[in-house]
Amino acid sequence: MATPHIAAELGDFAPDILMPGDPRRAKRIAEDVLTDARLITDVRGILGYTGTFESRRVSVMASGMGQPSITIYATELFQFLGAKRIIRIGTAGGLSPKVAIGDVVVGTSAHTDSAMTAARIPGVHYSHAPSFALASAAVAAASAASSDGSKVHAGPLFSSDHFYLSRPELMAGLTAYGTLGVEMEAAALYAVAAEFDAEALAIVTVTDLIATGEGMSSDDRESKFLTAVSLGLAAFKNS
Repeated sequence: MATPHIAAELGDFAPDILMPGDPRRAKRIAEDVLTDARLITDVRGILGYTGTFESRRVSVMASGMGQPSITIYATELFQFLGAKRIIRIGTAGGLSPKVAIGDVVVGTSAHTDSAMTAARIPGVHYSHAPSFALASAAVAAASAASSDGSKVHAGPLFSSDHFYLSRPELMAGLTAYGTLGVEMEAAALYAVAAEFDAEALAIVTVTDLIATGEGMSSDDRESKFLTAVSLGLAAFKNS
């Protein structure tokens, strides 16, 4: 059945879905990576496609920006449209001195200060964790994923509701406790997957460094995400 935000029927989506934030990035993955991809939904400009990769059905659909947006789409995909596994393919600001621009982070946990989590289980500081099977498969595939000198890291992310708010003390504290990067969706995706007994993972490319303000060019932003895509597809295949 079509949902309020996705114009698709049960069976239109594959059980495995890659989920970038940007609809144009979803379109590029469908056209450049998948075979015989067809457009399934374009409600509110959020594009979703299903095709094949190495003879395996795979879908790709944008999530928009932020935890409320990805919560809506992931909920409808898991609850009504047959999704079993969603891997977010996104970007992050680097926090740890261990990560460099162009590196990829497999999010093995996700901190957040969002009130969305507090509303799920009142009184509990919920731990946002991905599918172990997906995360371990992505990490195992990392050695063959990059040919441009960038590195793949596994570790915690911080999912923020604020893009422009400067919070140097908070970022310093997260960095001191081993957080690798800050982004805006992983924690919400992990919580939705847990709610529906499904699997999720976030694989993000570091596009800027919070401490220095150094950033990746817009052209590189469009090309560097392919390492994350390859890790996501390997995770689907091998987990």
